[in-house]
Amino acid sequence: MRMNKLFTTLYLLAACLFGTPLCGQTSGTPADAAQSKNPAFTHGEKLTYVVSYKAGINTDVAEVTFVTREGWLDGTKVYQIDANGRVYPFFRWFFDLNDSYYSSLDYRTLRPLELRAEIREGKYRTSSKYTYDWDAKQVHTSFRNHKNPTATLKTMPLTEGSFDAVALFFNLRCEDAAKFRPGEKHTLEMVLEDTIRRINYRLAGREVRNIKGVGKFRTLKFVCALATSSGESFKDGSEFYLWISDDLNKIPLYLESPIRIGSVRVRLLDASNLKYPLTSKIK
Repeated sequence: MRMNKLFTTLYLLAACLFGTPLCGQTSGTPADAAQSKNPAFTHGEKLTYVVSYKAGINTDVAEVTFVTREGWLDGTKVYQIDANGRVYPFFRWFFDLNDSYYSSLDYRTLRPLELRAEIREGKYRTSSKYTYDWDAKQVHTSFRNHKNPTATLKTMPLTEGSFDAVALFFNLRCEDAAKFRPGEKHTLEMVLEDTIRRINYRLAGREVRNIKGVGKFRTLKFVCALATSSGESFKDGSEFYLWISDDLNKIPLYLESPIRIGSVRVRLLDASNLKYPLTSKIK
């Protein structure tokens, strides 16, 4: 497996799953998915994460950022989410990665309306677009790469909780964490390119976690398993671990996942313009 492909997989995990346990589609879809939501984020919020690879020595290799702003899409007010992942300059001679995701969420319901993705990994290039038709309960996808410049079009059935990666990231921060019981299993669905991926998770409990360079936090720890269709790096059913802030922001703080060789770790580097005080941080 190419190293740049590995880090795309890692970025997708970082970008898509940081919020996994706290909203979106569980094995029972939220009944109020089409109703107004009170988001745990606001426009102007910026989250920055460091992706590191450990195989004996832990090495920081990439950075992922999420920026939220207000915008409009075809006359509808939206939250515009810009997510970007980039390998640090020192490593670009070996594997270069520059991925960007642009997501539009309905300002009232947080339903995804559109997602555009531009993936650049060395010589590899892909461009994809998701357009959601909630009235028809369909999502239309368009996918092309550097070898096949003609777009591949596909339409898939849409459920209330079959969100794309970035939409999950922000929707999953919206629910009350108090309803989760340790050990209770849940399932999410995620639209990824032209397939539906399932994510199983359970709350392991609460613990204090030190985040390098940021401080100590009271956290909720989740055990998750991503079922992949191709097994590129993460084996079907393999577990990874996620820690989120135990406060109203519910921001992802740390993620750790084993891969075929070593492990991947993603940690919060900086959080600015949060909607609520970061009360989970231990002073």
